[in-house]
Amino acid sequence: MNTSDAPLIGSQYEAGDIAWTLTSTALVWLMIPGIGYFYSGMARSKNALSLIMLSCCSVAVVTFQWFLFGYSLAFSKTGGKFIGNFDNAFLRGVLDQPSVGSSKIPDIVFMIFQCMFAALTPALAVGAAAERGRILPTLVFIFLWTTFVYDFIACWTWSANGWSFVMGGLDFAGGTPVHISSGGAALAYAIVLGRRSGDHKDFRPHSMSNVVIGTCFIWFGWFGFNGGSALSANMRAAMACVVTNLAASVGGITWVLLDYRHERKLSVLGFCSGAVAGLVAITPGSGFVSPASSVAIGFLGAVACNMAVRIKHHLKYDDAFDVFAVHGVGGIVGNILTGIFAQKWVAALDGVTVIEGGWLDGHWIQIAYQLGDSCAGLSWSFGVTFLILFIMNKIPGLTLRVDAAHEHRGLDLAELGETAYGHLDEKMASVHGVDHSMEIGRSASISGSRSTDSVNEIKLGSVSTLGHHPTPAPALTASA
Repeated sequence: MNTSDAPLIGSQYEAGDIAWTLTSTALVWLMIPGIGYFYSGMARSKNALSLIMLSCCSVAVVTFQWFLFGYSLAFSKTGGKFIGNFDNAFLRGVLDQPSVGSSKIPDIVFMIFQCMFAALTPALAVGAAAERGRILPTLVFIFLWTTFVYDFIACWTWSANGWSFVMGGLDFAGGTPVHISSGGAALAYAIVLGRRSGDHKDFRPHSMSNVVIGTCFIWFGWFGFNGGSALSANMRAAMACVVTNLAASVGGITWVLLDYRHERKLSVLGFCSGAVAGLVAITPGSGFVSPASSVAIGFLGAVACNMAVRIKHHLKYDDAFDVFAVHGVGGIVGNILTGIFAQKWVAALDGVTVIEGGWLDGHWIQIAYQLGDSCAGLSWSFGVTFLILFIMNKIPGLTLRVDAAHEHRGLDLAELGETAYGHLDEKMASVHGVDHSMEIGRSASISGSRSTDSVNEIKLGSVSTLGHHPTPAPALTASA
């Protein structure tokens, strides 16, 4: 048989569209360890490694769930208005047919691209449980949460049969499925776990370098997050990249200036927080708004999230890294502003998408659509997350919070048996003439956290640096 005349599987697609979507997949993947580094820098040194570990494990757990039935529940072509079915469980039939997201790429490319979104979202949410949440139950939670929260919201937002999609809701890259859902989940997680033990003055970033590195990974990957959501290498993807970068830039500068009013310091943490807030706010509208509109979205998103962070200080919940204030509030603001600034001509840049636009185009009802979708996503995520955590906490072996001794010791040693800065612990132990054992490393971690963490004196929950206040580390002894 002559195989040279056999049709090549997938030959009907443009190689450039597939290449851009796969490249964007890799960019979004890079955001996930970026989240880990961002969170690890915000935490105390004795918990830094556990947060990087959780982010990487989120990829592994969700990828397996996506293979089992996650993709099918979210994007099966015969699914319902609220959730899909098991037609594509184990990725059956997921290969070269036109995808549910776009006829320009095959199913398998769309599947792996969306897998990265699903893996990133719980990595954002579990930041609220930092420094006190057990790791194994958190991994179980990620699997359950992706199934009962993310898959549902992704289905109704992006599936052609989803109720929000049919209604006319506009969400280009995940305002509700990613940001509002992770924010709602973080709020529920923080409430269920309770506040961290210890003096709140100790809850400050230990490594601004990690925060900046994480921010760079996140910002870089967001070009694939938003630009890749065009699912094709076209002018709409280019516009999405332009407005994404603009909104992040404006958001970062805005937050720095807002904090400068109070502290008279140009905060690095403030710039990183503002850039992320701008990225979150532009996400739902990145394929629908013009560059001028993205400036307004970046500014308003940063202002709203900054206010939400400050309001959190007066409330009783302990969202360790302000996930709800930045991602939940930022996602809601971004959704509403999409209803205002969405324009027909921007959506039409891909040559196929037709929308009625938002307020700027005289389509006033779009704001109501966006608000309804936002409220539904937040309510579903918070309510189901709270229920999952409540049930898990009653099951032996799945209790959510570490005991007081392990919390004081730090999750890196208590849960992982390793530290992010083991070489520093050994050096400190060597200076004081003690044996390089794990317990000495533990002692160094406990005492060192009081010294290394004080390098960046940060107001509780604030994004403003108060100054440099080094505290001498106490001498280590074998009995410390």
